[in-house]
Amino acid sequence: MIDEFSRRGFLRTAAALAALPVLIPADPAVAAQELPDFPAEVALYRSAYRNWVGEITADGLWACAPATPDQVVAAVNWAWRHGWRVRARGASHGWSPLTIPRGMPSDTPVLLVDTAPHLTGLSLESPDSVRAGTGVTLEALLTHLEEHGLGVTAAPAPGNLTLGGALAIDAHGTAIPARGEQRPPGHTYGSLSNLVLSLTAVVWDEARGAYALRTYDRDEADCAALLTHLGRSLVTEVVLRVGANTDLRCVSRTDIPAAELFAAPGTEGRTFESFLDRTGRVEAIWFAFTEFPWLKVWSVSPTRPLTSRHVRTPYNYPFSDNVPRPVADLVGRMVSDGAWYLAPVLGNAQYDLAALGLVATVSADLWGPSKNTLLYLRPTTLRIATNGCAVLTSRSRVQRVVAEFTAFYRERLTAYAARGRFPVNGSVEIRVTGLDDPADVGTDGARTPLLSALRPREDRPEWDTAVWLNILTLPGTPYAEAFLREIEQFVLRTFDGGYAMPRVEWSKGWAYTDEAAWSDDEVLGSVVPGSFGETGWREASGTLDRLDPHGVFGNAFLDRLFG
Repeated sequence: MIDEFSRRGFLRTAAALAALPVLIPADPAVAAQELPDFPAEVALYRSAYRNWVGEITADGLWACAPATPDQVVAAVNWAWRHGWRVRARGASHGWSPLTIPRGMPSDTPVLLVDTAPHLTGLSLESPDSVRAGTGVTLEALLTHLEEHGLGVTAAPAPGNLTLGGALAIDAHGTAIPARGEQRPPGHTYGSLSNLVLSLTAVVWDEARGAYALRTYDRDEADCAALLTHLGRSLVTEVVLRVGANTDLRCVSRTDIPAAELFAAPGTEGRTFESFLDRTGRVEAIWFAFTEFPWLKVWSVSPTRPLTSRHVRTPYNYPFSDNVPRPVADLVGRMVSDGAWYLAPVLGNAQYDLAALGLVATVSADLWGPSKNTLLYLRPTTLRIATNGCAVLTSRSRVQRVVAEFTAFYRERLTAYAARGRFPVNGSVEIRVTGLDDPADVGTDGARTPLLSALRPREDRPEWDTAVWLNILTLPGTPYAEAFLREIEQFVLRTFDGGYAMPRVEWSKGWAYTDEAAWSDDEVLGSVVPGSFGETGWREASGTLDRLDPHGVFGNAFLDRLFG
């Protein structure tokens, strides 16, 4: 729990979590005793597991780093024969218990398979496709594409994510077409999963009586469940459709009041919707108890605007990548001394840091190849917990979704504060994407990712947009879970299918009770499956069961979710 950390301890832990696992070879005698007959060619070691914020941990787990996909198969077959389960691990940059459930004992027969050390191959498959190992990071992938004049429309902000992890949870960026913009060939406004042309996964082979590698093309029915598999499979390699790279301009603003940016639909002025119409690529970061969000607006700009700084590398906001002393001191007092009432002070300090940092680092107007403005978050940033959902709606209703959500958030935060409770000390983050249109990959009969939050609703063809809503707060903040439960219930109640509907963001926090995330029986058992439709959920679950009939790829949480 967070109250176990001192101020310096909390920050030291955050820095340590940024590092890759240390691969210390296991003692052969101990390994032979505890993992008899484990494939000798596969590197084996002991390893701790830590998720992004250190809320889900396990020490002393057995882990391995297969050098090839065939070695992955050998490890999986060993686990099946010995009654173990397998969990693929990349960067561990997630919040939800999809890899390791909370409270899992360290002696649980679980084998971590680390993809990042070796499954990192990269090569162009054709002029508009790339073959990539699932352990490759998004930064390495985008760098490789950039070197060949290629890129993607949008991507998550952290470049250290592994491709396999990103695809497992339908990772996304923020982008819809600006008014009048045409989608370039090889690009999508949906999730990264929607770029997959084919994938190779470890699945049960009935004829062999063992697990084996199999490649699935995008037009195969089983591929639809594997495109976003939530850790219920292990994908070793993918081929992605890509398109010509673009130069992007990213302008940051901190001078627009939240009341104007998040105003009711139809309001004149500098509204969120107005920026979407002009550029299609917008992100708002609204620090708690402040009035002026940090607004980022990307636009396609083939030539450098005179006022823009040319950036040749990513991560151009050093003030947010490294925790400055004033913010560190405030976080330390809140964490170690229980001074949670300092949330408004922290919110304003974070806003001041952004506003002043943009000026001091000449970062308010950036321009360069897409990677250099799309990737902006390093692992050294402040580790913070977050909830998440995507609200599917029509583009014309985006401002209404944003206005209703932010109004309720502001009202509840104010009400809590009036009672001396400060459940949020981070920010609200809002992004907007398109949905996963399988036609974007240019393959006849391409399947839609069944479990992607961005899967279109066939009965609501006018819904072409998703609004991603996140609330961030320090782990262990009192009343946070109760507050986020109120927010979640509001989202479910308000966006009830009339003009919008929500789906959970798999990697974040959801299914809140007053005490914990991922715990509400109704949300887990009814709401989440129902949001994907009974037929779609059943098809995805049935396919994943059939491809892994022995339940090797799973854990107690996934068993409950799909039970």
